[in-house]
Amino acid sequence: MKLLMVILSLLVATCTAQVPQQPVSAPAGVELPAYGEDEDIVVRTGYTASYNHKTLTPDWVAWELTAEEVSDAYDFDCPFSRDPNVEYPKASREDYAHSGWDKGHMAPRADMKWSAQALEESYFFTNVCPQDHEMNSQAWRKIEELTRRLAKHYGAVYVVCGPVQGTGHYGTIGKAGVQVPDAFFKALAVNTSDGYHTVGFLVENNRQDGSPKRYAVSVDSVETVVGRDLFPSLPEEAEASFDWNIWKY
Repeated sequence: MKLLMVILSLLVATCTAQVPQQPVSAPAGVELPAYGEDEDIVVRTGYTASYNHKTLTPDWVAWELTAEEVSDAYDFDCPFSRDPNVEYPKASREDYAHSGWDKGHMAPRADMKWSAQALEESYFFTNVCPQDHEMNSQAWRKIEELTRRLAKHYGAVYVVCGPVQGTGHYGTIGKAGVQVPDAFFKALAVNTSDGYHTVGFLVENNRQDGSPKRYAVSVDSVETVVGRDLFPSLPEEAEASFDWNIWKY
């Protein structure tokens, strides 16, 4: 957690889907964080993202995952590709080639297998950040799997996640200069019989393989790091703390 403490102190098969070429207005939803008019908001079948043309990564990616969408209806691999709805500059496969960093999904492909188009669009670089391989395949994967279990249990889970660029500790990759994040955040919200509950996760972008509980923090703590209200439609008290009994599935 040393790197995250530094950040806190500084900040107090085949693809067959037809991809729409025209952007649409951003929807309203519990999962959407606060964002500015100058952000490049991209709406896809399964997620909404804000793409940063300086870091060449999303600032955030948000989606609602329902119990019905936790599905294996479609399961194929696609090549990672540039989002046709995002203007240049933007990342490419060449930037990641031989870099030593994974092309890490923010909205995971396993959350998008309810739709062929949603699954294909999850491979756009609008939804991708450089991730340490062990972190991506261990700690981050475990949080993703927990999220799907929560969707099944509660009927739906609202998700917003993204990179913590922080100090630029790991530099950039590729000719385009894709910034490698210091860490990653994920925030979840569920609606229960006694109202909304939230939890956040902060995971350093290095060899992290712990259980989700190890990385759990309040959403308020995550907001301090990323400098953004992650669930502006929810009451402040829902973000101030978390009860792990809500999330231990």
